[in-house]
Amino acid sequence: MSHQAITRFDVRGGMLAALLLTSIAVPAALGIDSAKSKVTATFKQMNVPVEGVFTKAGGSIQFDAAKPEAASASIQIDTAGFDLGMEDYNAEVRKKEWFDSKAHPQATFVSTGFKALGAERYQASGKLSIKGKSIDISVPVTVKREAAATVFTGALPVSRKIFGIGDAGWNEVVDDAVTVNFRIVQPQ
Repeated sequence: MSHQAITRFDVRGGMLAALLLTSIAVPAALGIDSAKSKVTATFKQMNVPVEGVFTKAGGSIQFDAAKPEAASASIQIDTAGFDLGMEDYNAEVRKKEWFDSKAHPQATFVSTGFKALGAERYQASGKLSIKGKSIDISVPVTVKREAAATVFTGALPVSRKIFGIGDAGWNEVVDDAVTVNFRIVQPQ
């Protein structure tokens, strides 16, 4: 994959899924293994938990545990690839009032900083851009070596309203809070 990680989140009818991207890296900027990586978005629709999977993740990460402050990441997520388990739902969340995938085919995260917290834990900071709007975020990330890969895991709370995902008519149906969970695998 290129210099990004693709993750998705979509919303169908009243369903919303959110997106998160993480910033982390490995000594030299290496691509992400999209087949082994997984990004999900969980939200509540009418107080019932719903989880969607972002089917496309790509990007590059540069990370050295000895020099975490030098880490960098660039991750992209294909907004049209979010899977809520039914094609009708998936098609709905691609529409203009949700992800507007035609006008905004990707959500992105570009890191601006990385700080060690101890015990394989780090704080990744950067710009999260969804549907043409960018905000500064900071997310805790755990980094572990597994076999011949470096694995980055974490969870990020995201507000769908901040990004204009779902119009006001959905506010009584779909909660604003979305949790994006990620497990990004980078082969070594």
